[in-house]
Amino acid sequence: MTFDVLKGGALLFVAAIAQSSIVGSIELFGGSPDLLLVVVVAISLLRGAIFGAAAGFAAGLILDTANLARLGETSLLLTGAGYWTGRYGETTGRDRSHAPLLSVAVVTALYTLGALALHVVVGDPVDATAVLGDALLPSILLNLLLTFPVYAVVKRVLGPPEWRAAEVRLLG
Repeated sequence: MTFDVLKGGALLFVAAIAQSSIVGSIELFGGSPDLLLVVVVAISLLRGAIFGAAAGFAAGLILDTANLARLGETSLLLTGAGYWTGRYGETTGRDRSHAPLLSVAVVTALYTLGALALHVVVGDPVDATAVLGDALLPSILLNLLLTFPVYAVVKRVLGPPEWRAAEVRLLG
C-alpha cells in the first residue's frame, strides 16, 4: 500500500507538471486535453474510491499551486471525479475494455459542468455557450485519445488491482 501511494504520487506529480506546462496550452478544435483528469480516472479505476478521492485532491492541489490559481477549485472537482470513478470501478467489471473510455467520457463532461457551476457560484464571469457548446465535445474526444496510453502506463506502474469484488450469491 505504501508503494502504491508513492508510485501514485509520482504519477500525479508528473502529470500535474505536464498538464501545467505543456498539455494545458494545447488547443485543438476549441477544446483542450486534460491529462491530469485522465490519470486520476485511471488511478481511481485501478485502486478504488478512497484512493481515487485522495489522488484527486492531491492532484488538484498540485495543479492549483503550479498554476498559481485559487486553491481548492481543482481539488474539489478532481476529488469528486476520483471518488465516483473509483465507486464505478468497485461496483462494476473494471476488467472490461470499455470501462476506462466510458469513465473518461462521463467524468470529463461532469468535470466541465462542475467547473462551470463552481465559477458561477464564485462569481467569475464565464461564457456557458463557449464552454458547453464549443469546447465540451472536443475536450471529451481529446481525453478519449489519451485514455488507453495513459491507462496502460498507470496500470503498468501501479500493477493490477490487489482486490477483486466477491461474487454475490442470492439466498433462497
